[in-house]
Amino acid sequence: QVLVVESGGGWVQPGGSLRLSCRTSGIDFSGALISWHRRAPGKERETVAISSGLHTWDTSSVKTRFSISRDNSKNTVDLLMNNVQLEDTGVYYCRALINDHEYWGQGTQVTVSS
Repeated sequence: QVLVVESGGGWVQPGGSLRLSCRTSGIDFSGALISWHRRAPGKERETVAISSGLHTWDTSSVKTRFSISRDNSKNTVDLLMNNVQLEDTGVYYCRALINDHEYWGQGTQVTVSS
């Protein structure tokens, strides 16, 4: 059974930081493309950052504030969110893609407010 579990969401003030973690099991993690996505209220889901075993990509909208880190020994990919803004509010999802199969987590809520 493949599991994708996000954690670390919560409430944060503008300008603060938050670290989200995605843990998977049941797949060859080192060969999987892991990505973070978010759905802001009233908006479509967008890709935030992507990590393969060798490379990472951040979307232009959060490139200077968010970073992604991967630990193949722990089967985790973390999303470090710095200087969060109100528009970063939303549900953050982790996706694992391997062998043309994709697996999604249930999401973790991030709320940015003062």
